Amino acid sequence: MDTRSVPTIPAELFRKSSYSQPQNCVEVADLPAGSAVRDTQNREAGHLMFAQREWSGLIASVRFDG
Repeated sequence: MDTRSVPTIPAELFRKSSYSQPQNCVEVADLPAGSAVRDTQNREAGHLMFAQREWSGLIASVRFDG
């Protein structure tokens, strides 16, 4: 288990993702070193962090497949 602390991201940095759907909504925070993603309906569960390179690859893949 990774014991490093998870950074706290202010709520106002999160925005609704343009890829969200009515029942599957996620929020994204654009950060200097990457992005954070969280479930809109379960904000208290935390967020996932992605390095800039990982996030760019994910977005490129979604755009290609979408």
